[in-house]
Amino acid sequence: MIQLYDAHIQICMVHWVGNKTNDEGLRLSKEPLMLNEATRQALSNYFYKAFIAKEDYYSFYHQTNFELNTIYSYINEIFADNNSFCKSSSNISRFLYEHSIHPKIKGGELYIAYIKNCIIDGIYTDAIGLFKSESKDTFLMLHQKDVGFEISSETGASINKLDKGCLIFNTNKESGYIIAVVDNTNKGADAKYWTDDFLHVRPRKDSFNQTQNMLSLCKSFVSKLPNENGKVEKATYMNRSVEALKEESVNINTFAEQVFETPKLVSEFKQYKETYQRERDIEIDDTFETESAAIKRRATVSMTTIKLDKNFDINIHGGEQYIVRGYDEEKKMYYYQLFFKEEK
Repeated sequence: MIQLYDAHIQICMVHWVGNKTNDEGLRLSKEPLMLNEATRQALSNYFYKAFIAKEDYYSFYHQTNFELNTIYSYINEIFADNNSFCKSSSNISRFLYEHSIHPKIKGGELYIAYIKNCIIDGIYTDAIGLFKSESKDTFLMLHQKDVGFEISSETGASINKLDKGCLIFNTNKESGYIIAVVDNTNKGADAKYWTDDFLHVRPRKDSFNQTQNMLSLCKSFVSKLPNENGKVEKATYMNRSVEALKEESVNINTFAEQVFETPKLVSEFKQYKETYQRERDIEIDDTFETESAAIKRRATVSMTTIKLDKNFDINIHGGEQYIVRGYDEEKKMYYYQLFFKEEK
């Protein structure tokens, strides 16, 4: 859990990073921002708000050794010697510019801040924040005159919502640091340039990500099962998966038997797990501690709701033994029978 109520921006530099393919250029600052208390507070709210509820963390990654990760090396320099902040922030901006090559990537200001007194999982530590502002808003400016007001407009960065950002906490250096990441703008082909190409991070193998990955694995596996008996079975498997993941820990063998029951499906699930991990370059341990917050975050409603034409939805939370699916020859339509004791 991230807590930033005591966090304080010690130093902040801003550079402008354009799209390299569009030849927008790179403009580097030579000195940090001069911040009064009001501006510091406004920046803090802008930077921090998107991270308050973050519980999924990342670490720097490299195919051979994470210490060869470029941003990791610059972050190391700053944590080791604060005097390198200005130089390293320019190098970070240059590196981002080199990876801003997709034609849809927008240019914008890159803020790099050294932040004191952050709390991550109950521990006080410093952090380095990288925040990119891409979205622009138009602001109306009123100027009072002797006979009334004069109005003008200016275009600037909106501080209501952070476009892209990350907080790199000065902890777990030996495994690539603990990093929280935000990307609220890119959804298409350029969506991975911030996390993959620039930061080059991957989810930490902690209880939160292990639980999320396991639930995603189940959703993927169940979605590929045939619909021979309608969607009740699929909803049942997803409900069982969620219930099994509410235990304090999970063992893959026990989990598979509890959720899928039949030896054939249990075997198919285990084989699918190997393929799923390989294709996504992730690893789900055979035994791991679970995290309840990860279940809430990764909703399974779409897998446990049966939509019938445009008239009815059936939400299944269990009790599949009280649902019967059939076919009416006279109406030439399928039907569900639901058995219950009382309406609420």
